[in-house]
Amino acid sequence: MENLSRRDLCTALAAFAALGNHSLQAQALTATDSVLSHSVGYKFEDLHVNRQPNGYETRNILHGKLPTGELVDIHETVLPPGQIPHPPHRHIHSEFTLIREGTLEFLNDGKPEIVGAGGVIFAASGVLHGWKNIGTTPASYFVFAVGDTKV
Repeated sequence: MENLSRRDLCTALAAFAALGNHSLQAQALTATDSVLSHSVGYKFEDLHVNRQPNGYETRNILHGKLPTGELVDIHETVLPPGQIPHPPHRHIHSEFTLIREGTLEFLNDGKPEIVGAGGVIFAASGVLHGWKNIGTTPASYFVFAVGDTKV
């Protein structure tokens, strides 16, 4: 085996440290029941883009359980004009939707509400809800789900 110089050793240690941090980020992103006990920052440009059949895009940010027991799921969506991400639905968890750009028509238990950029939508547990991009440009928003994230 070849002897390592101090420079090579420092380079190798830095690479292993970076891999460890990447592993923690991957664990937070993919493990469905992982405990989110490590603080981490997510760069938007590093998030994987999932293209959906009707043209919208999502970026999964994290999914797991907080040390205090709450299940959380965060993702970002870019929705083209005139589109819906899915039909109106109900689920056990509650959702906060923070609108970054665009205008959404929020169906709140059968009643439409218009919410634009900078606005927040709260969909309570068990309430029928959905939204549609009623603007002329793509709508970009973050969904923060809290509670049992099974549909």
